Amino acid sequence: MSFLAKTVKRTFKDQTIDCSQVQFSDIQTIDLKQLQQLFDSTAFWAQSRSLEDLSLALKHSNPVISAWHNGDLIGFARATSDWVYRATIWDVVVDSKYQGAGIGRKLIHTLLSHPAVAKVERVYLMTTQQQEFYKRIGFEVNPSTTMLLLNQPAVVTPAAEFASQVMSFPPSTVLAD
Repeated sequence: MSFLAKTVKRTFKDQTIDCSQVQFSDIQTIDLKQLQQLFDSTAFWAQSRSLEDLSLALKHSNPVISAWHNGDLIGFARATSDWVYRATIWDVVVDSKYQGAGIGRKLIHTLLSHPAVAKVERVYLMTTQQQEFYKRIGFEVNPSTTMLLLNQPAVVTPAAEFASQVMSFPPSTVLAD
């Protein structure tokens, strides 16, 4: 699927950019180096992601939406979904030269209208500094459902060591009291 952004002209460093020529795509094949560069230049929370990790994240995301202008990746967003109950929007980013032209809004609306997301009960997203942007689109602040587990390197404790030994028994092994 490919479609155009609204007609908006942006001026950035004395250069006028015609956003009516921005193309959106839901094709998952994306130049990972361009995506890495977009994250590094625009998203403090996504800097230094490896190409291998980006590839893996894209492989397990659906939909993946990108925005292009003259062959350059200028916007990106992805989601994960179970198609019924929950979906989560991840990694929404728009090149700073194009911000304010409706591209971020179009990325979100495209994700929300995709069949993997459109009928789920709840759509989640995490944001650090863009709450007002997402409120204007219809999202609500919901502090009561957010929890976080930071994966840390494993510390082997006696209980963890015992658990790993128990988990290594063959399936037919039964432990008696």
